[in-house]
Amino acid sequence: MTPEGMFSDIPVEIGVVFEGERIRKQVMHVELGGPQVKEKFEILRVKPPEEVINGEVKVLGPDLFEMAEGGAIPFGICVEVAGSQLEADMEAVMERRIHDFCNWIEGFMHLNQRDGIWLRVDKKAVSRGLTLNHVGTVLIRLFRSALPIIERISVTIITDPALVHRWHADAVRTYEERDARTRGMTDEDVDVFYGCSLCQSFAPSHVCVITPERYANCGAISWLDGRAASRVDPRGPIYEIPKGVCIDPETGEYEGVNRVVKEKSLSDVSRVQLYTAFGYPHTSCGCFECTTFYVPECDGLGIVNRDFRGLTPTGLSFGSIADSTGGGRQVDGFHGLSFEYMRSPRFLRASGGWERIVWMPSDVREKLKDYIPADLYEQIATNKEVASMDEMLSFLRVHHHPILSRAAVAELSSPGSVWAVADTHEGHPVPSGPGAGISITFHNIRLHADRIFVKKGRK
Repeated sequence: MTPEGMFSDIPVEIGVVFEGERIRKQVMHVELGGPQVKEKFEILRVKPPEEVINGEVKVLGPDLFEMAEGGAIPFGICVEVAGSQLEADMEAVMERRIHDFCNWIEGFMHLNQRDGIWLRVDKKAVSRGLTLNHVGTVLIRLFRSALPIIERISVTIITDPALVHRWHADAVRTYEERDARTRGMTDEDVDVFYGCSLCQSFAPSHVCVITPERYANCGAISWLDGRAASRVDPRGPIYEIPKGVCIDPETGEYEGVNRVVKEKSLSDVSRVQLYTAFGYPHTSCGCFECTTFYVPECDGLGIVNRDFRGLTPTGLSFGSIADSTGGGRQVDGFHGLSFEYMRSPRFLRASGGWERIVWMPSDVREKLKDYIPADLYEQIATNKEVASMDEMLSFLRVHHHPILSRAAVAELSSPGSVWAVADTHEGHPVPSGPGAGISITFHNIRLHADRIFVKKGRK
């Protein structure tokens, strides 16, 4: 709650009621960042008091009313804070609140985090006089209200493309420095994990479980960040999860995690396995950096990131795949990921890890080059080598991908054929036998079935 009159000088309403607001393209005035823009970022830094001009808002570049309607522009937000109790370890956690507080602004939508942010402003808000200066003012007031340990704060919003380019490079270096702090830590080293419910306004049943070896799906919060957040704001959206008894070390299932997730999801989710994409996979919100998708033709998994604008070999876009896994659901084979989790030795370990990955965009493969096993790197197909399922299956055979050891190859001479594989994998039936020569693809439908029976017909 905020004090009455705090935003009487802002031309739109401000409040938690707007957190789930979606701004569609037809009512959008402008897009700030987003998948069409290469460089965008948000960052929060702890500074010495003398370096922070308290209450200052700067807009470097055109403001909303000066932007061409319908466009997408490079964009950056830099929040600087100071306080006697603040430490650099708190930066990432406070930075994540930018997402929260932007979404309190009527007609102003904020998605994602770090250098993947995607914001939209609707026409009505701009016509009522909303400016980026107002946005900065709202952020300052909400940060002060939520985190009293902040003694001084300033906000800089950048829309000049040349300045965004310069600030973006510095922000990316900072993200990498933060991420590197937890590399080398293992989940066995700690007795407590952390949970995050920041995205429950978009995904009510989602609880992000953050461990030393499993970063938050959004890529913005590490285990160390979770520890700092729970100390700064013990009643806030990031909290301790005592591990409890380890039920299964291979899949990463813990009694304490199950108990807290069930409580925080209001019993919608009762079991979570942290290192698998099947069975009881970790839920996904909508802010994940990447997602897996199941490829039944070869019993493999593909990975697609948010900025990929094409179609995967399955014929689906990132948006379509994200719709299948977002919202806090547990869907076999569809699993939200952060880049940092893909650098972890426990990356989908129970599902085969990197040996199960058969496709990803080329820039993602390059970004993870130092973490993909060297002998697998060239065996994973990308959008530069293949554009269809038939091409991908051929690529996997030619490059002797280890997925071949999981499946017996059926006839691949005719288009649309699939691989025959063992009857079950991880308890989940997959195509096999004579029917494996048939491929069924559904586009743009919603299907519910309690049971499906497939029987061999008479000749």
